[in-house]
Amino acid sequence: QVQLVESGGGLVQAGGSLRLSCTASGRTFGTYAMGWFRQAPGKEREFVAAISGAGRSPNYADAVKGRFIISRDNVKNTVYLQMNSLKPENTAVYYCAAHTTSPYPSDLAIDYDRWGQGTQVTVSS
Repeated sequence: QVQLVESGGGLVQAGGSLRLSCTASGRTFGTYAMGWFRQAPGKEREFVAAISGAGRSPNYADAVKGRFIISRDNVKNTVYLQMNSLKPENTAVYYCAAHTTSPYPSDLAIDYDRWGQGTQVTVSS
């Protein structure tokens, strides 16, 4: 069973950068898509970015296009989310998720069957 462990969250000033990491257990990491979602206080969980099992076809929510970059290293079983030009409204708990039944990325939370524990990102103004 795939387990996901996130790291890299923290407190950063507006305009700064953070890189989140998510490492998966198991030997089939390169066969399934990975995604990042976030949930701010009082709001629903929302899609941030996703990438295919082979590391291609990244897609992004409009709110983060041009500022966030998703990537993966299938040797290290790790997916990354590089977040640049951070804004206070990016403050949220960020979750990585695995779409273990498909190599193709999805922006729908319902498609993801494994989730990490979440990591807090706080952007101060």
